[in-house]
Formats: sequence, structure tokens, C-alpha cells
Amino acid sequence: MKHRMQLKSQLLLAFIAVMLVMSSCVSLKKVKYLQDVHDYKQGDTIVFRNESSPDYRVQPGDNLYVDVSSLDSKNLNPFEANQRVSYQNNSEMSVYLNSYMVSDSGFINFPVVGKIQVAGLTVSEVKTRLQTMVNDFFQLTTVTVKLVNFKISLLGEVVRPGTYLVYQENINILQAISMAGDLAPYANRSKIMIIRKSGRGSSVHTVNLLNTNIFKSPDYYLQPDDIVYVEPMNSKNYAFTAFPYAIIFSTVTTTLLILNFFK
Repeated sequence: MKHRMQLKSQLLLAFIAVMLVMSSCVSLKKVKYLQDVHDYKQGDTIVFRNESSPDYRVQPGDNLYVDVSSLDSKNLNPFEANQRVSYQNNSEMSVYLNSYMVSDSGFINFPVVGKIQVAGLTVSEVKTRLQTMVNDFFQLTTVTVKLVNFKISLLGEVVRPGTYLVYQENINILQAISMAGDLAPYANRSKIMIIRKSGRGSSVHTVNLLNTNIFKSPDYYLQPDDIVYVEPMNSKNYAFTAFPYAIIFSTVTTTLLILNFFK
């Protein structure tokens, strides 16, 4: 009788340990992205339209790197001195120092050409405008324009938090998360915060990665200096609190069961 009671007690402890371990696990439903995609038939092509433009529009305070190259080696021009510095040292700092800051009134002051209105244009539109104006002075030239201050920061429940440079003209929230090595297991995928700076201050936007509505969100595409904060699920604190006790419980109960078996 006494032996049976001991066995029941040990089994109860084992059950408690198992429940503690299971409660510290994250449900797959809280981890999978875009869960409502499975509502569509296999093989269907799904098109989600986003009304917001993916291309960022230049604003005052932005830094634009402009490279003017020529196919004609004899075509020396005032732009080349600046380009030689960049070719010799094409580090991020060098590119930044050789960039043109957009003034408060939305202009850049470019050699020979003079003041050019760029605020409100996409980077591609700035390139086209500059190319047209440079062609009035020099033939066989190619203009390249890059936005050098396009940085985003990812904080919280991501694998590699930090600040990342963006080299393409646009980036969406999913691409940004992949740059940071994906979200951590305890990330709250239903509440991703985007902190965005504007002329009026900072605003906070929230997006949900668990369903396909994210593709229609105006915040799907990120902007320069955006901060993406991923908060943890409430279960994270409980999991970290309960996990050591679960290990202790499981170790003790396993030991007791083994000892009881060999009695």
C-alpha cells in the first residue's frame, strides 16, 4: 500500500513537471506568418494590392550620393575630382562625406548645374532630372544617385538586433526582419511596432504579421530611420520563470522513478 502511494506521488510530480515544460512552449499558431494564406486553394495565385508607394520620396535633411561618369576619357569635368575621392575610398563614411544634403527648402547645390529641386521626388526621379540637366553640359555621361542615409533599426525579439543600411530604393517589413535573422521564438508577431520620425515628431504604427492584411497596410514599406520594435509575448516571462523549476521537477521525479524501479 505504501509503495503504491509513493508511486502515485512520483507520477503526480512527473505530471506536474511535464505540464510545466509544455506550458513554457510556444504555440505554433502564434509563430506562423500569414496564417490565412491556407484559406486559399493550393495552386491559386493570390494578388494583394498595396495602395501606398514602395518608393521613398526625398525629404529635406536627406543625403544623396551622386556619381557622374563618362564613357569619354577626354571628357574631363568638374564632377571628376569628387568621384576620384570616392573610387579611392568607397567606404560608407567616404560615400556619406561625398554626398549632397537636401536643404530645408528641398534643394541640392550641384556643381555647374546649380540648385536642383529634389524634395518630393523618388530617387529614380532625381536621377532622371540630374541626367537631363548634366546632358546639357556634357555628352556620354551616366548619372547614378543613391540615398545614403537609408537606415533602419530592429530591436526586441529579433535574432540579431541592430541598425542596418538599406541599399535598394525600398524595403518592406518582412525583408527588414529577414536582415535581422528572423523573429525570435517568443516574438509577438501580432503586434510589431514601427516608430517613425516626421517633421511633426515621432509616431507609432502597429502591424500584424499573422495574416495577409499586412500586404495592404500603408506601413508595409519602411522609411529611412524607422525603428522596428518587436515586443515579447506574455508567455516569455512565465516560460523563463517556470523552466528551471520544470527541469528540477523532471530530474527529481525521473530519479525517484528509477530508484523505485530497482527496489
